[in-house]
Amino acid sequence: MRQRLERYFEFDRLGTNWKTEIMAGATTFVTMAYIIFVNPSILHDAGMPFKAVVAATCFCAAFASILMGVLARYPIALAPGMGLNAYFTYTVVKGMGIPWQAALGAVFLSGVAFLILTLLGVRQLIVEAIPGELYAAIAGGIGLFIATIGLRNAGIIMPNSATMVALGNLGDKHALLAISGLVLIAALLARRVPGAMLIGILATALAGAAFGLVTLTPDRYRISDIAGTAGKLDIRGALSYGFIEIVFVFLFVDMFDNVGTLVGVGKKAGLFDASNRIPRIRRILMADATATIAGSLAGTSTVVSYIESAAGVVAGGRSGVTAIVTGLLFAFALFVAPMIGAVPTAATAPALIVVGSLMMTQIGEIPWKDPASAIPAFLTLVMIPLTFSIANGLAFGFVAYALLRLLRGEFRRTHWLVYLLAALFIARFLYLARV
Repeated sequence: MRQRLERYFEFDRLGTNWKTEIMAGATTFVTMAYIIFVNPSILHDAGMPFKAVVAATCFCAAFASILMGVLARYPIALAPGMGLNAYFTYTVVKGMGIPWQAALGAVFLSGVAFLILTLLGVRQLIVEAIPGELYAAIAGGIGLFIATIGLRNAGIIMPNSATMVALGNLGDKHALLAISGLVLIAALLARRVPGAMLIGILATALAGAAFGLVTLTPDRYRISDIAGTAGKLDIRGALSYGFIEIVFVFLFVDMFDNVGTLVGVGKKAGLFDASNRIPRIRRILMADATATIAGSLAGTSTVVSYIESAAGVVAGGRSGVTAIVTGLLFAFALFVAPMIGAVPTAATAPALIVVGSLMMTQIGEIPWKDPASAIPAFLTLVMIPLTFSIANGLAFGFVAYALLRLLRGEFRRTHWLVYLLAALFIARFLYLARV
């Protein structure tokens, strides 16, 4: 049985083993476990029951990650997406006055649209149409994005009204803990210690507990809590609330965030073949489309691929076993939720910073001496972290790439879908400017 599983997940070809995959899955889980409480906190503002959303979040992350691991066999974990949950709550429910049940109906319809586009091969075409230089720029941009999140969570940087961002208070206990964790993880990686990421995160969390920086909130969570949101979606209501606009936003942002995450993590993990294509991409896209539909039925906003999957890849994860382990830990997390919530962000922030730095290796593939390639790549690279959106980074890169190729007289040498996507991105920018 074990050998059959190893053949199915291609351990020999990928140069991996059970120990590495399990450690990688645990690393991915620890870096994205914050979603267990952050997602319910945001959706609770929409009037949704907090404990029900905690259960729905754990269930969806478990289901989606295991599905990705088994069906597509890639080390990509999924969970309800940040950004889209905020759009769900503050724009759709509170801003437009739409009941959360109807908003869930819109999420369901967007999931169905994802599935149809995947079955028709549209989403696969989009991935294949991305120019090679933008592939590398997306990976680097996601690295900067992850590092920025880590630096902010660590308190090393902070918002500033005059300069946008400034140095944080490095004398703060949380910042000092994060810096110590950063040094530890970097040192373990430099010495090539197996499981360096996970060891560093856990050691930093224990140090935080010793210094009184960890607080346990006594509470009980059960899978039965999901009854408060499961099956409560209102599809008919979504259709009567000008659903096209809402569904389009869910569809558009999720599609390009997922494509960006897939490209970034895929480049780092070496998942692309010699033709710069990802094998079994249809299965990957089917998994995330199905996950969004399941999420709406369980009672949460759009489920997406997580950029924190890169942490597991850096830890050595190469196969679907990494995602399966992450999913199993999310399933178990519901029963020990208070302990999971006690892990301070200062313990996971160093891992994100290190992962971000390691993902920058991809930008060496960009032909920097060619302005028609370098400028779109640079815009993609910087706009992802500066706008906190993979989709926005892709938009700037696509528009610049299409425009420069057109002005250089290379219209026929560029994939037609690049121009179509550039036009859609421009239309999106014009729509956002009008709103």
